[in-house]
Amino acid sequence: MRIRLASYNIRKCLGSDGARLPERTVDVLNALGADAIALQEVDRRMGPRPFALPPELIGARTGFAPVTAATSPVSLGWHGQTVLLRAGLRAAAVERLDLPALEPRGALVVDVAPEDGDPAFRMVAVHLGLIRRWRRLQLARIRDALEAMPPLPTAILGDFNEWSASGGMEALSDGFHVHAPGRSFPASQPLGRLDRVATGRGLHLLDAGVLDTPVARVASDHLPIWADLRVEAPAVGVSAVGAEASGDTTRAG
Repeated sequence: MRIRLASYNIRKCLGSDGARLPERTVDVLNALGADAIALQEVDRRMGPRPFALPPELIGARTGFAPVTAATSPVSLGWHGQTVLLRAGLRAAAVERLDLPALEPRGALVVDVAPEDGDPAFRMVAVHLGLIRRWRRLQLARIRDALEAMPPLPTAILGDFNEWSASGGMEALSDGFHVHAPGRSFPASQPLGRLDRVATGRGLHLLDAGVLDTPVARVASDHLPIWADLRVEAPAVGVSAVGAEASGDTTRAG
């Protein structure tokens, strides 16, 4: 099965022009042509963290539905993150992880089951911290959580906040390949490959890139990334976390 996964830090729908336009964010999401999207910064930062991207707008203007995993009754995401799934995909399981950090951080683990019977896969949506020491601890916490879960082909994707090609990702070095599809930050003049996808056993990278359009350059301070992957059913008794994945990659660690 071939799928397209994407990741986008929407910056609370605040563009570089100072306008907060959720409709513009939705236009970028639709342009990705993705099957599932990990979103960061979908909620406001303070208080009960109300949504910045209205759920009703997603329903009205896209073919996606967000998974249910909110920080508060007025939030869309878990610590600002959610996963959007297109019609034909359902969330078979959702787990919210608290991550070690100086400020509240979390990861969202979603087991995705295609309704047509194709192989299931797992997405881990992340928005890692600004300090490498904490990013290392956060990835280690995610890795520990994955080891305790039933095996599935797994992708970890999101805003890694890492400028180095390999530093800070040691926790992924023996089971994942980390792909940096291209320069995604800052959107107006991209320099850093901060947005990444790490693939484990059972996921094979076919193609990847950055959506760089005039609208995307102004809609957020990040450009969205995408990755086309082939999903294979895991062998019985073999962990989806503990083995190599194939593809042209940037090796973690």
